[in-house]
Formats: sequence, C-alpha cells, structure tokens
Amino acid sequence: MTAEPGSIQIIVELLYLIASVLFILSLKWMSSPTTARHGIWAGEIGMVLAIGGTLLNHGMDYRLIAIALVLGTIIGIPLGRVAMTAVPQRTALSHAFGALCVTLVGSAEFYLRTPDISRFMMSVLSLEVILGGLTVTGSLMAAGKLQEILPQRPLTYKGQNLVNFVLLAGALVIAVSLVLHPEARTLFPFMILIALAFGVLLIIPIGGADMPTVISLLNGYAGLSAAAMGFVLNSKLLIIAGALDGSSGLILSIIMSKAMNRSFTNVLFGAFGQVQAAAAAGEEARPVRSATPEEAAAILSAANRVIVVPGYGMAVAQAQHKVRELYDGLTKRGVDVRFAIHPVAGRMPGHMNVLLAEADIPYDRLIEMDEINGDFPQTDVALVIGANDVTNPAARSDASSPIYGMPILDVDKAHTVMVIKRSMNPGFAGIDNPLYYLDNTLMLFGDAKAFVGSIVRELGGGHS
Repeated sequence: MTAEPGSIQIIVELLYLIASVLFILSLKWMSSPTTARHGIWAGEIGMVLAIGGTLLNHGMDYRLIAIALVLGTIIGIPLGRVAMTAVPQRTALSHAFGALCVTLVGSAEFYLRTPDISRFMMSVLSLEVILGGLTVTGSLMAAGKLQEILPQRPLTYKGQNLVNFVLLAGALVIAVSLVLHPEARTLFPFMILIALAFGVLLIIPIGGADMPTVISLLNGYAGLSAAAMGFVLNSKLLIIAGALDGSSGLILSIIMSKAMNRSFTNVLFGAFGQVQAAAAAGEEARPVRSATPEEAAAILSAANRVIVVPGYGMAVAQAQHKVRELYDGLTKRGVDVRFAIHPVAGRMPGHMNVLLAEADIPYDRLIEMDEINGDFPQTDVALVIGANDVTNPAARSDASSPIYGMPILDVDKAHTVMVIKRSMNPGFAGIDNPLYYLDNTLMLFGDAKAFVGSIVRELGGGHS
C-alpha cells in the first residue's frame, strides 16, 4: 500500500522544517568552542533530513542520484582527510563546488523555462548565476593562493579596478536585457563567462593577509546564490539555508574587516600585502637579540605569567601538540599560561582555536584579544609563535603603515617578548615589524615545532 501524495508532501515539509531549525541551531552552537561539536552534529543531521525529504519527492531519478552520491563520496572522502593547516583551502574548494552546483542548476532552469519566464524569476535567476559564477572562480583562486599554487602577494596591473567594474557592469547589463527579453537566449552564456572572469580578476589582487575575510565573503556570496536558487526552485528550505549561509558569511566578513580596521573596498581593491621597501638602507641591518632554546627555557621556567600568541607559523609547522607539551610543562611548574587569540590570526576565523583545541588545550585558556590585551603589562613573558602582523606595534604608532589603526595584541608591553620565527621576512602584510628590534624582545630563529620541542626538552620533557 503506497502513501498518498498529499501525505508524502506533508512529511517532506515536516522534514524541511526540522532541517531548517537544526541549521539555525547549528550556527548558534558553533559560535562557542564548548558547543561547537553539537553544532556540527545539528548541521549534519539537518542536511541528512533535507536530503531525505528531497528524495521523497515524486519524479526523482534514483539511478542518477545514486551515481552522483557515489561520485561525490569518491571526491569528498579525500577532501575531508586534510591537515588542519589545509582546512582554509579545502573550505574554499567547498565554496567552489557549491557555487558550481548553483550555476549549473540556474543554467538548466534558464533553458527549461525561457522564453516563458516572469521578469521577477529572470531577475532572481540572473542574480543566482552571476553570484554563483564569480564564486566558483573566486574560490578556486583563493584556494590556489592558500595552497601557494598561486602567488600569495597581490597581482596588480594598471586600470585593474576599472576592468573589474566594466566586467561586472557588463554582466548586469546582460542580466537586465534578459529580464526584458528572455527570448535572447544567446546572451546567457556570455553573462556566465563574464561572471567567471570577474571572479578570477576579483581575487588575484588580494593578498594572503586578507584571505580570511575573502573566504567568509565568498561564503556569503555562495549562500546568497543558493537562496536565489531557492526562489527559482520554489524551495523554502534552500531559501532559509542560503540566507543563513549568506548572512553569516557577510556578517563575519564585516567583523573581520573591523578587526583589521579595514573597509570592504580596501580589502577587495587595496592590493594589501605588497612587500614594502625599507624606508632607509640602514633599516635592514638593525640589530636584533636572539636566544637559544636553553636560554628560552630558563626564562620561561622563571616566569609567573606567560601568554602564548599563536599565528599561522605555528599552523604551518604543525606545532600545536608541542605547544601543548610546553603548556603542560610550565603549568606543572606553577606558571600561569594563557593563549591570546587575535580574530584574524591564521588563514580563517577560529583557525587558532581549532588547532589548539585539537591539541586538547583547555578552552578557558584561549582568551580573545579584547579580554587579554590589558594583561600584557603584568605578564612576565609573551611567547609569539609564528604571528607577525597581529603583533606589529606600528599599527598603533606609525600613521604611514598600511596596518595603522588595526587592533593588535599588545605583546610589546610584556616584560619580555620571545618570538619564534624562521627568518626576518615580513608577514602577509608585507611590512617590517618593529617588535623584533625592541630591547625587551628576543628572537628565537627556527622551525616552530622543532624550537618548541627543544624548549620542552630543556624543561625536562614537561616534568618538574
């Protein structure tokens, strides 16, 4: 005995409603490290229910769906097995795949519906494919920069912003033409090609320092394009999920821009991160004081308060587990050890939190910048591990600096500052860091994982 179509539709709508609630709860719970796991589970269960509800609809070709699921699984499993340092570029690839799906579905709907399509629906469909197309190539460019397949420094040329504006304007002109004359189907491929080209040219002039903001912005574009697809397909679930995704990505981008004291226009068009020439020839030869692992261990073991500042250098070196050993060793000696987390440290929001949580460092030891900055003057040692721009005091004092006004961690106010760094090369912002030349700073040159490991050995492997 088969269920009535009306009964099936009620079940589908109920599954979609539960899935929507779970998506909202997922975002809520993922805002805190202590509830993040619940958020992941809620999102996964919501997605399973959403897929299940879709499969219950009549007219589904389950053979094609099975093939798609197998292919998706073959691609998805290797993509899921990446190191924590590669999560940002994997996230960018996920955006690209999602946006490609939106663009392909939008294209199919266009050719199925035209010329009998309302102006409103054509407007939404055009928005869907333009946002989807630029997100596809933009995300691929971001992933390439993060993976260092493409140059991380901005790639610029004269008149670049004008070219980008003309391309975007061209796509919008075609969209308006299609809204007024949907029968002009030959224009549609050009709109997609322009959107794809715009995505490439939008991202290549953006430097590595701005990739966290770019990733969240692309996430916003992908979500908005999915919401537009929900209108096209008359899917309330897609509208809700896309709106949640789009708004959260855009809000996060705003928060991150504020954390860097930057505007969206500066992030997108400022070519931030080009290596700055030294103001004077003698500046490159400024002396720095360095220390050995033995000396660093002696200073740390004599301290009462230590604040560790993690950065992307720690992530690259996969040093988080050694940092945990250092935390254990110092804590057993009675040293108060906390971690200062800058909002844009690493390659994506929460990158440092995730790495340190992976090493089982207690959540209550991870302190946000605003809460911990006032404690640096009473701190014996600030240990900076692979962080550059987020500790640069030029942001406070040098009005000519490209990062002037950016909120930073006030590590220079600690009694002693120790910086683990491979070399004196500038960070993603492409500028020198005056912190390294201060009288209270010691440079610890070397690989973060190896150097922290050497300090741990000098401390006796974590035993007092």
